[in-house]
Amino acid sequence: MIIRQDLLSLRRTAGSDHVILALPENLDILAFLVELWRTRSGATSLGDHYAAAPVLVGVDPPPFMADIGCVHEAVRLWNGWERTAPLTQAEAAARQVESADVLYVPAGKDADSRYASGVASLVEQINGTAPLLDPSADEEHLVRPLPADFGEQWLARLDPMVIPGIRRGSPHLAPSVESVLWRARRPAHPQRLADALANVMRGVVRSRGHLWLSSRPDSVVTWRSAGAHLDLREAGRWLEPEETRAWQAATPQRRTLASWFWHDCYGERRNEIVLTGVDLDERATRLALDEVLLTDRELAQGRDAWAAVPDPLLG
Repeated sequence: MIIRQDLLSLRRTAGSDHVILALPENLDILAFLVELWRTRSGATSLGDHYAAAPVLVGVDPPPFMADIGCVHEAVRLWNGWERTAPLTQAEAAARQVESADVLYVPAGKDADSRYASGVASLVEQINGTAPLLDPSADEEHLVRPLPADFGEQWLARLDPMVIPGIRRGSPHLAPSVESVLWRARRPAHPQRLADALANVMRGVVRSRGHLWLSSRPDSVVTWRSAGAHLDLREAGRWLEPEETRAWQAATPQRRTLASWFWHDCYGERRNEIVLTGVDLDERATRLALDEVLLTDRELAQGRDAWAAVPDPLLG
């Protein structure tokens, strides 16, 4: 990668204490950074010369709100090796926010200040962990080194099994903006889920997670929405106790989560979704999702009966 060589050359010739990378909008930022910092055989690693600093993402409220609602235009993001499959503009905008270690939303003036504050609340919830930068007081956020395992943390955030955190008690949060975490330890019925989506997704701006669909009992089905577009797709298999190679290939965070949620019969299988939006009805959302789960009678029929259920979502 040319950027890697340029950074190494800059370090050798200039010896600068800090180098700021201004990244373009057409990058899948976390995937790009994982590739940039990856140690290559026979090549010098960036980690031998640089300590990674936080990823700062600036959000301009009007363009961001236009992008997060745009689901009719497709874009391809570059990850440093290849371009992604087509994504909606809304998905690309959400991924940029989720890649941040620090967020910056410029405060609006006068009539725009309330609008900017609402957008700041939304991006804080979409990310869940990144602090909002106050330029007058928080310069240390921009130069503090990341933890030694920053590469593993970047990689873990790309793992479909690692869902975003939920922010509680931030002084910036508008009361109308919130996130709902839903978990369940039995399979979801695909037809009932399809029927419930209109109610589940009402007011949702961004959601991420994974499903245990009865029609795909061995597959992790990722759930990802941005704006009015919901994407469901198979993304690998659930970890099984006897599959040593799969356990070794999984990220440390994935193995830790599997251990936390392990069930003697079902292993790590579970439904887990975080939905973020405006004026969400948490109780109604949870109830609608709970009702898509297999009943005790359906559960007792076993995996062969589950897999035979018609699936309007994945075919």
